[in-house]
Amino acid sequence: MRAVTQSAFGEPSVLRVTEVDQPEPGPGQVLVRVEAAAYNPVDAAVRAGAFPLLGDPPFTVGWDVAGVVEEAGPGVSAYAPGDEVLGLLGFPAAGNAYAEFVLASPNEIVRRPAGLTAPEAAGLPLAGLTAWQALVGIARIKEGDRVLVHRAAGGVGHLAVQIAKARGAYVLGTARADKHEFLRGLGADALIDYTAEDFVTAARPVDVVFDLVGGEYGQRSAATLKPGGLLVSALGGNPGITPQEAAALGVRLQIVSVRPSAPDLAELTALVEAGRLTVHVDLTVPLAEAAKAHEQGQAGRTTGKIVLVP
Repeated sequence: MRAVTQSAFGEPSVLRVTEVDQPEPGPGQVLVRVEAAAYNPVDAAVRAGAFPLLGDPPFTVGWDVAGVVEEAGPGVSAYAPGDEVLGLLGFPAAGNAYAEFVLASPNEIVRRPAGLTAPEAAGLPLAGLTAWQALVGIARIKEGDRVLVHRAAGGVGHLAVQIAKARGAYVLGTARADKHEFLRGLGADALIDYTAEDFVTAARPVDVVFDLVGGEYGQRSAATLKPGGLLVSALGGNPGITPQEAAALGVRLQIVSVRPSAPDLAELTALVEAGRLTVHVDLTVPLAEAAKAHEQGQAGRTTGKIVLVP
């Protein structure tokens, strides 16, 4: 089968399509024929060596897949050949998603809703789980909460906006002005062009901030919170503020570290089936052009998701 591998850390050009052995499912595994695999910023960080999750090359990056079960290994009864599935595989260990076939565990995948195409389904797991586990698992947002989402038009952000709205929150988002119409269509209540106005002044007071930027946004985000409010950062390596600094301001800081979860994915697909969550795919590229996906993703102007199709 074909897979994208790399033999060294570096720029997107290190990604190469190679022929490798097709994996065979062992006990408790299924073999999935990949119909689409999503790009996520963590893919680029691992490729470049900035986030060495997988040790030294060679390896195959990628964790998000949508596809069809080709074979079920011994002991698997929940899935059978022909089932359409999606999932976040192996994270933070190797998922090997940039390939024509991958192995998955039943506790990492769910059935694909009829309302999602394969590229859309591939764009849901890592980004959707990050947003769900931050806003529902950690923040436990509820009806009437004021929630600020940074980088609201991005892969995680556009799903976070919809999840927060589905929970009854009043949702504010930071994004460039040309993304505002898109975000209003997803239900955002108030939008802030961070290039033209100070989001601290425009947003406060809020109950929860979901920070997808980090760095200097950490301190500024804390300043938007009500006393006792919560800053949830997806930038564990650089949240821009410490728990002690947050406590001194009378607010709280928690870090979200995404993990595979079939139950959480089932919650997300239920929202899809109810018409309350959509996945926007900005760009679809062939697997052989994985480097292009990484170049586009690192440019930082993507609306929604970038997806690879074998």
